[in-house]
Amino acid sequence: MPFDRIAVLSDIHGVLPALEAVLAEPDVAAADRIVLTGDIAAGPQPAEVIDLLRAQGDRVLWVAGNADRELVEFRRGERDGIPDPIAPFAAGALRADQVDLLASLPKSLTLDVTGLGPVLFCHATPRDDEEVVLVDSRPGRWAEVFTGLDPGVRTVVCGHTHMPYVRLAHGRLVVNPGSVGMPYGRPGAHWCLLGPGADLRVTPYDIPAAVACLVAECAYPDIAAWADYFLHARATDAEVLEQFGPRDGRS
Repeated sequence: MPFDRIAVLSDIHGVLPALEAVLAEPDVAAADRIVLTGDIAAGPQPAEVIDLLRAQGDRVLWVAGNADRELVEFRRGERDGIPDPIAPFAAGALRADQVDLLASLPKSLTLDVTGLGPVLFCHATPRDDEEVVLVDSRPGRWAEVFTGLDPGVRTVVCGHTHMPYVRLAHGRLVVNPGSVGMPYGRPGAHWCLLGPGADLRVTPYDIPAAVACLVAECAYPDIAAWADYFLHARATDAEVLEQFGPRDGRS
C-alpha cells in the first residue's frame, strides 16, 4: 500500500528550535511518515536533535547526508578535519550511540507515495552524497546524476543545497524541500509534503528567540555569529547559486 502523505525534512543541521517548529505543524504530525534526507546533526545542537527525532519512533525514516558521514568519520579517527567549522564541535557533542546511529543510515531509500509512485529519497543525488545539482542545472547534468537509476522511479527527492525547488528533468519530478535549520535565500524552516503532489512548505518561527536560545545553550565559540548568519538566512539564493555553479559543472 502506498503512503498517502510523507513529510520530508532535510538539512536540519542540529538546529533544535527549527526542528521543533516543523514537528509542531499539523500536517507533519498527521503524515504517515517523516523522511529525513540527510545532514541531520552537523550544527549547534546535534545530540538534542537526534534525541527528539528518535522520540518520534518508527514514523521517522532516516537517510544519511555527507555531513552526517563526516561527523562519523571524524569521531572514529578516519579523517583529521571537516571543512565546516562547526562540524568538529558537533562531532564531539554526540554520544557514542548517536555516532553509531548515523553510521548505520542508508544513503537512499524508496517509498511508494500516492499520486507519485516509487519515490527515491537521497541527500545530494542518487549516486553521491555531496554532488551538486540546482534548479537550473542543464539537462545533460541531470542525465549524468540519473545514471543507473531504476527507470521505475519517477520522482527523486534530494536536499544538500538548502534551497527549495520542484522541477522536471528527463521526465522525472525532482523535489528539494530546502533546509530546516540552515536556509539559503529566505528565513524559516523549509520542508515538503508529498502526496498526491509535491507541496513546498516553510514554517515561520521566532528566530531572535531561537538565536538567543542557541547562544545560551551551545558551547560552540562562534555560536552567536553562526546563529545570526544561518537562522536569518543572510546568504542570498543568488550568492549561493553562484558559489555552487562550478560544482555543478559550470565554467
